[in-house]
Amino acid sequence: MYSDDVLAGDWRRRKVVPEVDAERDLVVEDVDSGFCGAVVGFELGAVVLEDRRGKRRNFPLEPAAFLLDGQVVTLRRPAARPAAAARQRTASGSVAVAGVRAQVAKASRIWVEGVHDAALVERIWGDDLRIEGVVVEPLDGIDDLAGAVREFRPARHRRVGVLVDHLVAGSKESRIVAAVTDPNVLITGHPYVDVWQAVKPERVGLRAWPVIPPGQPWKQGVCAAVGLGEPYEMWRRILGSVNSYKDVETPLINAMERLIDFVTEPS
Repeated sequence: MYSDDVLAGDWRRRKVVPEVDAERDLVVEDVDSGFCGAVVGFELGAVVLEDRRGKRRNFPLEPAAFLLDGQVVTLRRPAARPAAAARQRTASGSVAVAGVRAQVAKASRIWVEGVHDAALVERIWGDDLRIEGVVVEPLDGIDDLAGAVREFRPARHRRVGVLVDHLVAGSKESRIVAAVTDPNVLITGHPYVDVWQAVKPERVGLRAWPVIPPGQPWKQGVCAAVGLGEPYEMWRRILGSVNSYKDVETPLINAMERLIDFVTEPS
């Protein structure tokens, strides 16, 4: 009745042996050779173990071939994990929020000097502003900025942020801005003559923006320097080259981020 030799054959493979993922740095011992090391990778279907002296050996992933904490186990190569989905970003570099509709427009506003400024702001910050419910309105220049502010009647819950071109010390723009002192109005700007110049020149195929002598219309001077007849042609080329904040200069980015923070601060 005991005709089978219980010692015959490979006894290790008659047991129910647990299977374990050969995760990196898992320390196991090869049953046959006694080599003990940490999992460092795989080569040609074999697991690569490295011992404490840095010596490496390859071992086939055979059943019941390893000891883990003194217990016989079968190592298996871990299943490939799906790659984590990349976080989507808006053109401004913010984390995109999926499934969120634009909010109803809030009372606060961001004013810019003209339609070109508004279009560029929309291209980069439009997604963020829609989620926040902030409307960007173009002014026809800032010569009567103080009057526009008085008419708007800013308040704590009704703020105004203003983006000004060529806001540098001693300029006409700096004197106009100095006349607005309402604490519910924040005026920021950039040093460029026009918002066109806030776009990195290499994005529109230029080594640098042309230097236009004082007293000449700047946009017309740029068009003449690059061989285009009308400003609308150059503007179409500029706007078409802008896809994200990476395409514009840092002073414009900093100015807009400050304005967005100001008009969206909880009242």
